[in-house]
Amino acid sequence: MHMISTFRLAATTAALLVLAGCASTNHKAPVEERSRPTGSPSAPSTTAPAKALPGAENAGKPGYYTVKPGDTLIRISLDSGQNWRDLAAWNSLENPNLIEVGQVLRVVPPTADPGSASAVASAKPLAPPSRIEARPLDSKTLPGTAKPASGAASAAASGAAAGAASGGQPASAADAGKDKPRDSGTDEPNWTWPAAGPMLGGFEEGRRKGLAIGGKAGDPVFAAADGRVVYAGSGLRGYGNLVIIKHTGDYLTAYAHNQTLLVKEDQSVRRGQKIAEMGSTDADRVNLHFEIRKQGKPIDPAKQLPAR
Repeated sequence: MHMISTFRLAATTAALLVLAGCASTNHKAPVEERSRPTGSPSAPSTTAPAKALPGAENAGKPGYYTVKPGDTLIRISLDSGQNWRDLAAWNSLENPNLIEVGQVLRVVPPTADPGSASAVASAKPLAPPSRIEARPLDSKTLPGTAKPASGAASAAASGAAAGAASGGQPASAADAGKDKPRDSGTDEPNWTWPAAGPMLGGFEEGRRKGLAIGGKAGDPVFAAADGRVVYAGSGLRGYGNLVIIKHTGDYLTAYAHNQTLLVKEDQSVRRGQKIAEMGSTDADRVNLHFEIRKQGKPIDPAKQLPAR
């Protein structure tokens, strides 16, 4: 019994000596160093310099527009009542698809001399914008150009010929004798109906920006007044195959959801000329969505068109 007690005492003493030796050894805890002293020359910089957005110095000024998510140059041009090619020239955009969220664009004509940057830019050939929306700053993909609308190239000449033959007559016989302009002012276009079908929906402030006119696929769509085509393509979401015409007095007209476009950009058209065929592109049924805009603001076409 005495021997067992002596053995236990020796074992306990040995264990305490081992623990004391471990405690006296200088061991560092296994903790990863997360930071370096402030001002250390070897500390890496993780903050990249902020990118200066084009035109940022003009943000909020009259005549300038700050690009928002989902914007395209075509939408901005329609909302500002301008030709997208003019916007590209005024802002020196070599690629009309490449606009960035937060970029500030001039949307009114600059007072510039013929040798200015905008005049030089306007002389460069530009591909029509495709349905590419404004990207955040980290986007690195350059979009391609839009495919031409079905039948546009082959039918452009026939559309022009049809306009010349019609002599700018009303869209239908029912419009004959009813096409006098509502305003005799020189800046007011001489309007006519763009299609002969029934009204499916009227203009609603803040809800519908134009008229919905019914018909069958392939029914003719006519220019509502003399003007020049500033866009013909499918680059604006929700409008399908679209024609935009610039008229006198800061007026634009838009003709959406067509199945075939019969005119091309920069082509002069006459009132009553066939410019497209009705369809259902980007729509749930065949119809023509028709807008009249003055200085980019949608106005009620029913108040401008002659009585039916």
